Amino acid sequence: MSSRMARIGLSAYRLAGTVASPVVGLYITYRTAKGKEDRARRLERFGYASANRPQGPLVWFHAASVGETNAVIPLIREIRRRDINVILTTGTITSARLAAERLGNDAIHQYVPLDLKPAVGRFLDYWQPDCAIIAESEIWPATVLELGRRRIPQILVNARMSDRSFARWRRRPSLAEALFENLALVIAQSDLDAERFRDLGAVPVITSGNLKVDTDAPPYDGAVFARYKKQIGDRKTWAAISTFDGEENAAGIVHRALRDRDKQLTIIVPRHPERADEIEAALVKQGLKVARRTRDDVLTPDIDIFLGDTIGEMGLYLRLTEVAFVGRSLFAEGGQNPLEPAMLGCAILSGGNVQNFREAYQKLARSGSARMVRDTEMLAKGVHYLLTNDEARGKMIQAGIATVHEMRGALSATLKGLEPYINPLTVKARLLPKAAAQA
Repeated sequence: MSSRMARIGLSAYRLAGTVASPVVGLYITYRTAKGKEDRARRLERFGYASANRPQGPLVWFHAASVGETNAVIPLIREIRRRDINVILTTGTITSARLAAERLGNDAIHQYVPLDLKPAVGRFLDYWQPDCAIIAESEIWPATVLELGRRRIPQILVNARMSDRSFARWRRRPSLAEALFENLALVIAQSDLDAERFRDLGAVPVITSGNLKVDTDAPPYDGAVFARYKKQIGDRKTWAAISTFDGEENAAGIVHRALRDRDKQLTIIVPRHPERADEIEAALVKQGLKVARRTRDDVLTPDIDIFLGDTIGEMGLYLRLTEVAFVGRSLFAEGGQNPLEPAMLGCAILSGGNVQNFREAYQKLARSGSARMVRDTEMLAKGVHYLLTNDEARGKMIQAGIATVHEMRGALSATLKGLEPYINPLTVKARLLPKAAAQA
């Protein structure tokens, strides 16, 4: 890598507020914090492969975590239908497990290499991808520059640009252009995202809508669902999902305010289940009795809170209720995905800090399927209203299902945008067996 390219990479890390230390140990600590490292496969982080490269065309997909992985799974399946091989890299153990469960042999999974030239170079030397497709907002400078140097097309799909990221990149326009000019195509979630990528130097940019709308509803275990449903009986339920620090305590306050009137069970599903011990301790301090999914506790009538401290079971928790507060919106910023509760038949409540899912919330709010709350007191009023008003709750649920249906189409739009890159690989892949047979 030239000294200019190295300077671009270092400046980009500083701009993003990430660790840019040349000391490998420090960099690994940054990328693999919070127990997200699979020690048995840690060499993959340095670009060493743990699987064989298949013959024929290969597309490299990268999805940072669970949400991004879920979003690109239908797209990966469509690419595989065209006989093109796929390698999927992710950054967390949870996303690796999800890929194995949902994709099976449809994709080779590896952990994403560290964004250092030796690791990225080793990864690319071995896998030799024909194309790189990156989900949402993952911009790793060394990877972007190395792909550009090798003239491997790199495409952002379901791309989004948060208010904060856009403001940071705009302060360094020359740096943004030096990176974004390496992108062969950006397929943005919304017109606003598309406009921001264009302003930063990306060309061409098209709009597809949100791939998360075109995913299947999250799966669930029917036997486990039936067991909990029986334990809950005729109690009313509401859920606070994808919660961040402070929002679990708010859910506890709401429960205490309503339990004498509504006799409800409150389901709390934290965004980071590793916080479950501290969450339970705080709820117990409020005088609440907590059952935890990981302990397989029975939901007896005296249980106040069902703490969903597992990963990959959102489909279970959402099917146990018809009212869902979506977190990272009341005491944290950015918001979380409201589309899953909408498609699973939940009336949605949320705080106002939903910048990362602005378009989805705007459409849900306009249809009457989502309501915004300012504080804990307003959340309590909203939960009580929806638990006690079957007609209003039913209207919100139906509006949400209809809105999600109307928003579909991102997958077909994305595939259309990818045609110039995928169609030649399809031809090559389908000619390969014939050439081998003639040899």
